[in-house]
Amino acid sequence: MKKRHQQKLLIITLVLGLGFNLPLVLLFDSATSIGGFPLIYVYLFSLWLFASLITLIIVKRYHE
Repeated sequence: MKKRHQQKLLIITLVLGLGFNLPLVLLFDSATSIGGFPLIYVYLFSLWLFASLITLIIVKRYHE
């Protein structure tokens, strides 16, 4: 894998580190619900799904 693709994966890791940081997660800890699910669950699983999909795209497209 080329260095720039490794750098993209590193950036995703850093963004996830910030996204799963407790102060940011607690911003979504409210009584609001979306589709019957608490907002914090929607945030966490959306962030996880987004990161998984972006990682899959990078690895599939640029695998050498």
